[in-house]
Amino acid sequence: MANAVTEAPRGAPPRGSAQKRRKRRNTLIGWSFILPNFVGFALFTLVPVIAAFALAFLEWDSYSAPEWVGLDNFAEMLEDENFRVALGNTLYYAAGHIPLTLMAALGLAIVLNGKLRGVGFFRTAAFFPYVTSLVAVAVVWRMLFNPTAGPVNQFLAAVGFSDLPTWLSSTDWAMPAVIVTSVWRDMGYYMVLYLAGLQSIPEEYYEAARMDGANAWHRFWHITLPSLRPTTFFVLVMLTIQSFKILDLIVVMTDGGPGRSTLVLAQLVYREGIVEGHFGYSSAIALVLFVIVLSVTVVQFRLNERRNR
Repeated sequence: MANAVTEAPRGAPPRGSAQKRRKRRNTLIGWSFILPNFVGFALFTLVPVIAAFALAFLEWDSYSAPEWVGLDNFAEMLEDENFRVALGNTLYYAAGHIPLTLMAALGLAIVLNGKLRGVGFFRTAAFFPYVTSLVAVAVVWRMLFNPTAGPVNQFLAAVGFSDLPTWLSSTDWAMPAVIVTSVWRDMGYYMVLYLAGLQSIPEEYYEAARMDGANAWHRFWHITLPSLRPTTFFVLVMLTIQSFKILDLIVVMTDGGPGRSTLVLAQLVYREGIVEGHFGYSSAIALVLFVIVLSVTVVQFRLNERRNR
């Protein structure tokens, strides 16, 4: 029997050419989906960031032509007392905000991960401050911290405290008040992340630990925390970035005061650039802030990789 040979119809394009056209068409379709987002990112994010980096080495007030000054902006920064104060306040805020928010979010997630009556309502109530207007949150907490009529001092007086802090009017207590407000607002969002992590832990781990006689603390320390390590790492990185770029809450609550007790680097960038018109010096501060955040994040990634080996 003769072998049947299938021949392509006359006039039909070669099979390889059709595959190339299909591949080209799929590529164009893919680019049509991502191109609008890429163009928007390039115009409104990438180009301004590159321009800000270039401005860090220039002197420009938006009225005259930019003038190259090299590292003069960074030399001025080392002698600027406002920069040193803002850097110290930023580190102070981060040192308080990061661990307190992490612990509050984890504690809320553990409590609300159980089978409680109305647990859905309490989860929503805990998350609600994060989606509330930040201006509204700041205004409400300003009233709560009012030294004479605020509920916070009224409660402290009711439990026996006599030397009551003046909170936002005090150089010593203004930053702790901002940290407390920020923790209250942010813990609901990170609670949701921890809830997702807790619900991904197999129940068999806890059952096996109970059979071995492990108590609640041992189960938490040896099962829950190790299983939540990826979630904790993500939360830690996000909290670090958020803490170093804090601006809006402080502007509404204290505007950097009293004095310079709550002045942070992001606010100093705004003051020097938008208010004073020193765009080169402002960009230099922004570049230093970027380097600080990048360095801390890289260290966190390296430590996480070493821990996972």
